[in-house]
Amino acid sequence: MATHGKNKTGPVRDDELKQELEGELRAGRSTHMEEEQEPQPSGEDQPDVDRAPNTTLTGGTPPGMDQGDVELRNELARHLGRSLYPADRDAVLETLRENNAPDRLLDLAGRLPAGQEFRNVQDIARALGLGVEDVSHRT
Repeated sequence: MATHGKNKTGPVRDDELKQELEGELRAGRSTHMEEEQEPQPSGEDQPDVDRAPNTTLTGGTPPGMDQGDVELRNELARHLGRSLYPADRDAVLETLRENNAPDRLLDLAGRLPAGQEFRNVQDIARALGLGVEDVSHRT
């Protein structure tokens, strides 16, 4: 028997709740006709919440990369999987073809140097001259 932790509803009830909320989520606005059913905004006397107090929140882009680098690395990782590594250029190209990767990824992987072994998608990104995560700030 599967446990659900603190969630006592179970998967069937979860699906029912999801269906109940689907219209509101798709509409991007409330679907309640009665105003008292609307969620209320924070009161004027309540403090603003800051997800990163005393810092600048940069939105999930690691240092050393821009949003395009993150998206490209993510797409490569999705089409390559984890079981490929270590791999060379030919193995990367073959896996991309087998997984029906877009032509632009095949063209990009075709620029990889021959004879080099890649341990992960970060190595591939580095070899292609893409921005890679700067981990020097970690302790």
